This record gives sequence, structure tokens and C-alpha cells, in this order.
Amino acid sequence: MPGPAQAIWKGCGRMSSEATLREVIARLGKAIETLEGAVAARLEHDQDYMEAEAEVQRMNADRARLAQELDNSEARAERLETVNKEVSRRLVTAMETIRAVLDR
Repeated sequence: MPGPAQAIWKGCGRMSSEATLREVIARLGKAIETLEGAVAARLEHDQDYMEAEAEVQRMNADRARLAQELDNSEARAERLETVNKEVSRRLVTAMETIRAVLDR
């Protein structure tokens, strides 16, 4: 039969086990909270990344559109310059013709 000292020791072991179990559960709870915080931060980071990626795609689309518009404008400017030179040449020819007629 166990004596009174053994009963006390056995009770202390149970209290120690219960205290240890409570500590482990508390540490596990804190670890889960930390993990949840890390997951939330990661999800927020991923959301920010996706928003930035979408913005980059919009900027690239704008860049491509603007490049096309610039190419079209440059081509139009070249055509206008060519037409301007032709009109200038014809005006010079017309003025020379008029002078020749007036000088007769």
C-alpha cells in the first residue's frame, strides 16, 4: 500500500503534468496566433503584389498604345512635311510663271 508520502508525490506529479499541459496548450495557442498573423501578412503581401502586377500590365498596355500613337503621329508629320515641300515648290513655280508673264 502506498504511504502518505507517495500519495503527496503522486498528487504533485499530477499537478505538474497539468501545469505542463496548460503551458504546452498556451504555447500552442500563441504559436497558432503567430502563424495566423504570418498567414494574414503573407496574404496581404500577395494581394499587394497582384495589384502591383496588374498596374504594371496596365502601364505596359498604355506604353504600347502610346508608342503606336507616336508612330502614327510621326508618319503623319512626315507626310505633311512632304506635302508642304510639294506645295512650296508649286508656289515657287507659280510665282516664277507669274513674274515671267508680268515681265513680258
